[in-house]
Amino acid sequence: MSYQGSFRVWRGDDQSGGLVDYRVEVNEGEVVLDIIHRLQATQAPDLAVRWNCKAGKCGSCSAEINGKPRLLCMTRMSTFTEDETITVTPLRTFPVEKDLVTDVSFNYEKSREIPAFAPPEGVAPGDYRMSQWDVERSQEFRKCIECFLCQDVCHVVRDHEDNKQHFAGPRFLMRITELDMHPLDAADRREAARTEHGIGWCNITKCCTEVCPEHIKITDNALIPLKERVADRYYDPIVWLGNKIRRRST
Repeated sequence: MSYQGSFRVWRGDDQSGGLVDYRVEVNEGEVVLDIIHRLQATQAPDLAVRWNCKAGKCGSCSAEINGKPRLLCMTRMSTFTEDETITVTPLRTFPVEKDLVTDVSFNYEKSREIPAFAPPEGVAPGDYRMSQWDVERSQEFRKCIECFLCQDVCHVVRDHEDNKQHFAGPRFLMRITELDMHPLDAADRREAARTEHGIGWCNITKCCTEVCPEHIKITDNALIPLKERVADRYYDPIVWLGNKIRRRST
């Protein structure tokens, strides 16, 4: 079964652009990325779109479909009605390169700001030991495919460009949480999370969790625990008193 679907696709670059209407053939079982490829093949050969695996594992084909951040390759056409106009636009939070391709270098810059895993001194790699509970607690975070949909939907940077310098975003706050939860990581992550990466700016709206294609519970299992760890360290009055007593005794 096939039909002619109505699509509005954003065309342009960082200087100018707008939505262009197309009628494209839709076949049973297809996803939005199939339609974009057919559009390239039949009507718009110069349409720019980033993609790679077409299996929901590389995170390359991130875009906004009807205003919601999604993967083009994981959004089935069967979720829309035949008479519905489907709007495909680039990720709004990042600068447009061309058409549906955006410059996501902001995310790689944030990634480089986070120090790598720091094993304890005197412990050789083959001697690392940790419980299965500790393994499972952070295993969920390693499912991240870095599609940056959570970064795109987070209103802290989506609506406030000036915040990008001081806020790492949910993907990299989740990375900090993963390292901070690791029993063999010797670095103190909480100070940097508070002062450099802006964990206090997150107001746990769960929008990042809602768009995650890997169904990672970013807010509940990463951001809230990290906020609690930071609060315990710096704002718990009992911890504060203990630190005062400890400093006086040394």
